[in-house]
Amino acid sequence: QLQLEESGGGLVRPGGSLTLSCRFSGLTWDDYSIGWFRQAPGKGREGVACVSGGGFYKNYADSVKDRFVISRDNANNTVFLQMVSLKPEDTAVYYCAARTYYYCTTSEPKDYNYWGQGTQVTVST
Repeated sequence: QLQLEESGGGLVRPGGSLTLSCRFSGLTWDDYSIGWFRQAPGKGREGVACVSGGGFYKNYADSVKDRFVISRDNANNTVFLQMVSLKPEDTAVYYCAARTYYYCTTSEPKDYNYWGQGTQVTVST
């Protein structure tokens, strides 16, 4: 059984930074693309970033380009989301999810097979 666990969320001031981690266990790590999603109160879940199985190909939502960086450390079964210049509108529960496909070809939550429990990110003064 594939399991994912996020960590690293918290409260940060506008303009601040956070790094989220997603630790994976259960199956062969390299076969899966990994996405970060977020869900703000009263809104749907949206794709933020995705990294391919080998870590070479990456996609970002327009709203986070140039501010967020996704990376993966396959040796330690971990994917990171480095977030800088955070804005209040980045406030949400952030989830990592795995898809049984090597490449990042979709940002639709329904296309991802395994999910973590989420970590809260709050950007506020």
